[in-house]
Amino acid sequence: MDTLTLSGVLFAKMIKSGADNLSNNKEIVNELNVFPIPDGDTGDNMSMTIDSGFAAVSDVDETSSLDQISSNAAKGMLLGARGNSGVILSRIFAGIARGFLGTKCADVKQLGSAFLSGVEEAYGAVSVPVEGTILTVYKDAVEYANSKISDISTIEQYFNDFTDELKRSLDRTPSLLAVLKEAGVVDSGGAGFVYIAEGMKSALSGENTVINREDRSASDGSAKVDLSSFNEDSELKYGYCTEFLLQLLNSKIDVEKFNVDELTSYLNGVGDSVVCFIDGTIVKVHVHTLKPGDILNHCQQYGEYLTLKIENMTLQHNETIIRNRFDAAPPKPHKKYAIVSVGAGEGIKNTFLSLGADAVVDGNQSMNPSARDFIKAFEGIDAETIFVFPNNSNIVMTANQAAALYTKSDVRVIPSKTIGEGYSAISMMDLTCEDPDQIVEDAKETISTVVTGMVSRAVRDTEKDGVIVRKDDYIGFVGDKIYTDDSDRIGAMTALAERLDAASYDVALLICGADVDPDESRDLYKELSEKYKRTEFIMIDGGQPVYDYILILE
Repeated sequence: MDTLTLSGVLFAKMIKSGADNLSNNKEIVNELNVFPIPDGDTGDNMSMTIDSGFAAVSDVDETSSLDQISSNAAKGMLLGARGNSGVILSRIFAGIARGFLGTKCADVKQLGSAFLSGVEEAYGAVSVPVEGTILTVYKDAVEYANSKISDISTIEQYFNDFTDELKRSLDRTPSLLAVLKEAGVVDSGGAGFVYIAEGMKSALSGENTVINREDRSASDGSAKVDLSSFNEDSELKYGYCTEFLLQLLNSKIDVEKFNVDELTSYLNGVGDSVVCFIDGTIVKVHVHTLKPGDILNHCQQYGEYLTLKIENMTLQHNETIIRNRFDAAPPKPHKKYAIVSVGAGEGIKNTFLSLGADAVVDGNQSMNPSARDFIKAFEGIDAETIFVFPNNSNIVMTANQAAALYTKSDVRVIPSKTIGEGYSAISMMDLTCEDPDQIVEDAKETISTVVTGMVSRAVRDTEKDGVIVRKDDYIGFVGDKIYTDDSDRIGAMTALAERLDAASYDVALLICGADVDPDESRDLYKELSEKYKRTEFIMIDGGQPVYDYILILE
């Protein structure tokens, strides 16, 4: 089959096939994590990101242009992006969409040009691009495939060249990144993109990827509606959950002068649980209202609807499972400053709230939050400035992306990379200071003085930093440096405390994970307190996954 032009319908099929192929292989991608603990989530993050892109184009029809399909897919990935790998993936497709602007169908040369725009967009999104990652793998493949384009090239030939070089470049990543070479793995993000590209290529030949999971329609959170729960004698008690995407139109308004805050104010006057934000020239709205028709008529003066969903919440409320996924927290009083932190485990979340955080976004190394999760947290806060603590290096980019999307507050992301850094910075914040820039600088300075040690079970044999790690042993580490390996987790923790010179610190927080027995944690706390008498130890039942113990030294 020789395909000379790429249509919107075909591109949507390719995205679906790419998403399905990655889903089938995401555990392989997860296992490519450099660090030998169960935090490999690159496959999950990339899979959820591209799934969000496909969901945005799942109802494509034959009239849809390539411009429209690529733009909608990119917007879906933008809001669904999780983790660094997901953010970079979303930026690649955003660049591709930019390259397809105004295009109904694309020939091979236009395809190559659009893919090159993906390179530019992805590299531009990363403040310090690291070679040997998904960035390099994608760039190498684009440059190689583009160099092979001729006047008789087909879309299939382009993707053959593209995927071939993706694999070759992926094999080269350990020679570019020492951590990959040391761990004996290739880059996980690059591997994830290989699976996506292979799935996209299979769609060109008419192959259908057999997906090894439940059909999307069965797992999208929707449930069957029990019509008997709302009949002719019922009363509309809770109104309608109304959601839509509104495309602003220059034929109706001056799009550049559109004020989303004014629309939000209107929606709050006629409904509640309002979520309203703008992405480019598309407005996303969620509102609970008794009269959705009034809102739809009002908003149609600005543009036309791309998607629209209205659900009877009284009917939903009467069902066994209430499926409202967008309920916002009750309105909070206006304040000058607010804090949003990321954390997993009830103990850790409650600790952040007790320190003064206004919201805690659920997330950790094995399940990164999306930009949408951050935006939902921002929507529940009424503050002039919001300080965000990602508390994980793999979440910083997503937090920055959410901050760029949110326009109702001045959102400042403080790049905390561990729970310890977030804890110390928040506990030391002086919110009486009038200068938010100074607050950010002070928080960064606090972060620089904190040491966060962690203990977790190793998932494979390896040797790193001069430490021989055996599968199922417990390792003690800080950042990406391993200090200890022990068959016993108390042994790993006590050895780590000694290596980190816990005696030289005034305060040490010992946060116990979900799998730790309370008696064991008390024994460890007693042992450390007696050994380091100068240091004040504080024990917290964090309930966090992955990390059995977290030791914060201040």
